[in-house]
Parts: sequence; C-alpha cells; structure tokens
Amino acid sequence: MASVGQTDAGRGSPPAAGGPLRRGLGRNAAGYLFLLPWLVGFFVLTLGPTLASLYYSFTNYDLLTAPEWTGLANYRYAFFNDDRLRGAVAVTFTYVLWSVPLKLAAALGLAIVLDRSVRGVGIYRAIFYLPSLLGASVAVAVLWRQIFGADGLVNQLLAVVGIHGPAWVTHPDYALSTLVILAVWQFGSPMIIFLAGLRQIPQDLYEAASMDGASAWRQFWKITLPLLAPVIFFNLVLQTIEGFKAFTQAYIISGGTGGPIDSTLFYSLYLYEEAFANFRMGYASALAWILLFIIAIFTAIAFGTSKYWVYYEDESR
Repeated sequence: MASVGQTDAGRGSPPAAGGPLRRGLGRNAAGYLFLLPWLVGFFVLTLGPTLASLYYSFTNYDLLTAPEWTGLANYRYAFFNDDRLRGAVAVTFTYVLWSVPLKLAAALGLAIVLDRSVRGVGIYRAIFYLPSLLGASVAVAVLWRQIFGADGLVNQLLAVVGIHGPAWVTHPDYALSTLVILAVWQFGSPMIIFLAGLRQIPQDLYEAASMDGASAWRQFWKITLPLLAPVIFFNLVLQTIEGFKAFTQAYIISGGTGGPIDSTLFYSLYLYEEAFANFRMGYASALAWILLFIIAIFTAIAFGTSKYWVYYEDESR
C-alpha cells in the first residue's frame, strides 16, 4: 500500500520548473518574432559598435592594421596635448551657448503668436515647421552658403543701401555667426512643442489675471513661463544635445575643414577628421566618449537645477 501511495503521490507531483517557462515562450513566440529585427539591429548596429568604440578608445587603431592597446594614452593626449581639440571645444561651446537660447526664444515667441486665434494658423504652422523638417540637410547647408557668400543674397540686399558686406562664410569673424543663424532659423520643432504646451494652460488663469488688472507682460512672467517650464526644460535638454552633435552645417560651409582658421571646427567635425581623414580611429573613439561625457554633464546639470525653476502642476510647494 505504501508503494501504491508513493506512486499516486508521484503521479500528482507538480510539473517541471521549465514547463511554465516553455509554455510562456510559446505563447509569446509571435511577439518575440516581431521584435527580432529590432533586437538584431540593436545588438549589431548599436550595442556592438558602442562597445567596440569603447575598446578602440584605449588602442592605437588606423582601420588597416590590428589595434594596439595603449591604455589611457588617447585620453591623456586629448586632455593635455591636443591644442586643436581645445579650439574645437571652444567653438562648439560658443555655438551651443548662442544658438540654443536664441532658437528657444524664437520658437516660444512664434508659438505664443500662433496660439492666438490667427486666421490660417495651420498654414503658418506648416511653413514655420518646414525648416526643421528639412533638418541639417546638405541641401540647406549649401543654400545657406550661397545666401551668405561674397555675392550672396545678404550682400545683394546690403548693396541696395550702399553697404559692402564681407564674404560671411569665409571670414573667421562671421562664419560661426552664420551657423548660429542657421540653427535659429530651424526653430520649427521646438515651436510645435511649445505650442502644444501653451494649449494645455487653462485660459481661466489669464481671464482672472486680466480682471485683476495684470498686463500682458506680467501674465507672461507669472502664468505662461511657470506653467510652461516643463516644456521649456524638455526643449532645452533636447536642443542642447543637438547643438553638441552639430556636424553637417559646418562640414558643408567650411568644405570639411572647419575653416576659415578653424572658426567653424565643431567637435563632431574634428572627430570626423581624426577618424576618416587621418585614420586615427582609436583617438576618434576616445573623442566620441569624451563628447558623450560632456553631454552627460550638461544634461545632469539641467536635471539638477530643474528643481529650482521647473514647476509641475501636481507638485505642492
């Protein structure tokens, strides 16, 4: 009888631990199958190259011979010996510090105008968004070079009033300014985000402020800006990252050299030169990780300081 009881107990034992897991995988097989292209792309085209660049950043690698391990030599050279890199960092910081605030100011100003009941607002919105839709394309950069060239549209307009303008894109004092103007001109994307944020602000607040005698300027400072702070913060972080990654504009306008006299030598352009012109792929990989570190620092600063000026409606202060 004991043997029979043991046999019955054995028959009633729970299934193997791997059973539910296998059944779960079977039920989700279709989902994993649809995810497979993304997973392959992530591991092969994103994670793999990222880890490879981290390894190459500690090597002397020229794409033609096997990488030679050099430890921190690339980073030491970048921080202490590369004068041209310091110039590229200065140019990039100047570009970001000018282009990002001006772009956000232009985007917010146009968003406030379009937020009102303007006839044909949809058409205006599409027109203003078009430059951002084109992005940092080669065609836009070439067009910009023609506009600010020695015989470009800007100088032709100045000549009408008797002003002889310089060759803006080839003058070291003005070349970077033309790139800043180009960045500000492409304000459409943050404008659309600002416009969506403005639509979320209750109109009752403006009506109550008007009844209390608050001017439009005071309403902007006391209502619009505080309630729009999360959207401003989002755009600030996004545009700062984009500013540090700027490449195509400087490459086309300077002919890939960062000239004149390295006045448009962005960090990303210098990285490109080291990798594909000088074939110093190991050093370029180190530069890429340094750039990632710089962007991470600025993003961390933005998040760290946001608690002092970003207001969320569900917060109690």
